Amino acid sequence: MTGLGKVVVLGAGNIGGSLAQRLAEMDVAREVVLVDIIDGLPQGKALDIQESAPILEFSTRVTGSTSLDAIHGADVVVETAGLARKPGMSRSDLLTKNAAIVKGHAEAVRAQAPNATVVVVTNPVDVMTYWFRQISGFPSPRVFGESGTLDTARFRWFVADALGVAPRDVTGFVLGSHGDTMVPVLSLTSVSGVPLTKLLPADRLTAIVERAKQGGGEIVNLLKSGSAFYAPTAAQAELVQAIARDEHRLLSASAHLNGEFGEKDVYIGVPVVLGRNGVERVVEVDLSPAERTAFGAIIAAVRSDLQILASLPP
Repeated sequence: MTGLGKVVVLGAGNIGGSLAQRLAEMDVAREVVLVDIIDGLPQGKALDIQESAPILEFSTRVTGSTSLDAIHGADVVVETAGLARKPGMSRSDLLTKNAAIVKGHAEAVRAQAPNATVVVVTNPVDVMTYWFRQISGFPSPRVFGESGTLDTARFRWFVADALGVAPRDVTGFVLGSHGDTMVPVLSLTSVSGVPLTKLLPADRLTAIVERAKQGGGEIVNLLKSGSAFYAPTAAQAELVQAIARDEHRLLSASAHLNGEFGEKDVYIGVPVVLGRNGVERVVEVDLSPAERTAFGAIIAAVRSDLQILASLPP
């Protein structure tokens, strides 16, 4: 079932290449285009993916380019380009260099695909999503970040593994910033409707929450070089599919707040409803005092990074 004409993935590294493969196999668009500055990389990966079409029976056309002109007419753009996090490096360390990359891409998307919906992946994602929206001038519903969808998936898997149940039966939300300051909302987590707090003791829950917070770092440390891309691209593909098929999915993503949760003019991971035009609405949920405190601290950290961005040349 094809829902979009063209999806452009900016960046053909592990994230971009894996995402292009997932999107092609899902048949969510007539065309998926990989764009990267390294000549041969996007073209080679695109051809490799395309040659699997007869076996996997997808109809999507996959191409690669080193020109930002390839963005022209895109319905959805996924920004994955940027420096990868290395062991011991915080996401905020990446701020200034990745901001320069995102700025150039946002300007190109504004010129080449003014009606596109944009999914930002580049870290630190809440800050880069804000930056992309500011540079592009797009309405905030059409620019959001892949944040809590991945963190929620990790959290759900750790819960399912601890209980020995099917991962799909675990539901829940992770709010806040993507990384070790995330806020898994235990009161919203259940297994086929049974509250998680009824199934696991407090100490096990604390351990699972801590592992979820360190989920990305755990993989970085194991790989020694590079970072996760299988689970992240599954989360990104889920977001693109919600747009392509106008599914009105309730998912966690980095969205612009305009009074929700008592905050304004900041991007942060929250529950949202996603459809063809991006974020249809932010869904406010009740937080415990401890969760509210943690959420507020995350907002403050994001605003601090935004101050750094404000000092950059236009």
